Amino acid sequence: MLVERLRAGDEDAFMMLVEQHQAMMLRIARMYVSSQAVAEEVVQDAWLGILQGLPKFEGRSSLRTWMYRILANIAKTRGQREGRSQPFSSLIDPDASPSVPESWFRGADDRWPGGWSTLPNDWRGTPEGRLLAAETIHVVGEAIDGLPPVQAEVIRLRDVLGWTSEEVRNVLDLSETNQRVLLHRARSGVRRAVDEYLEKGQQG
Repeated sequence: MLVERLRAGDEDAFMMLVEQHQAMMLRIARMYVSSQAVAEEVVQDAWLGILQGLPKFEGRSSLRTWMYRILANIAKTRGQREGRSQPFSSLIDPDASPSVPESWFRGADDRWPGGWSTLPNDWRGTPEGRLLAAETIHVVGEAIDGLPPVQAEVIRLRDVLGWTSEEVRNVLDLSETNQRVLLHRARSGVRRAVDEYLEKGQQG
């Protein structure tokens, strides 16, 4: 078990953990603090806190959730010292309208809630469609990078890394409603970018 290996001082297990999570930890820390250099210090402090806290880890949550909670707490404390901390809920405009209709996404009671209810037509049925789908992966990545920072991290954690809603809420300190709003707007922005890309391809 990974936790047992870490507690036993297994360096390979720790380096594997760092490789898996370092980049995302930096992205999240950067949301709270003023510079990349400070974010790197926060992540270094978080790794130290994780190592020191392993003997007390009781497994009530997943190791990942526990790790990122340590990171978020350190990052928020550092951000507050810099006078930069701002509740993510204050960054959400409740009057903003979604960029695409909600009918484009599966409902909450669906097997894949929030997923696209239909794929773009050009993605289906032909080798050309499959090639186009592969090409749009780059478009999706650029679209995510162009989102507001909190939306971008929510969609990365939920849809790219497969985190649960609860994990995302814990790490980013979001309410269920705010997390749902941010995820829908992020997915809407990505879907709109994909559709615009496909339309340009048809016109070309």
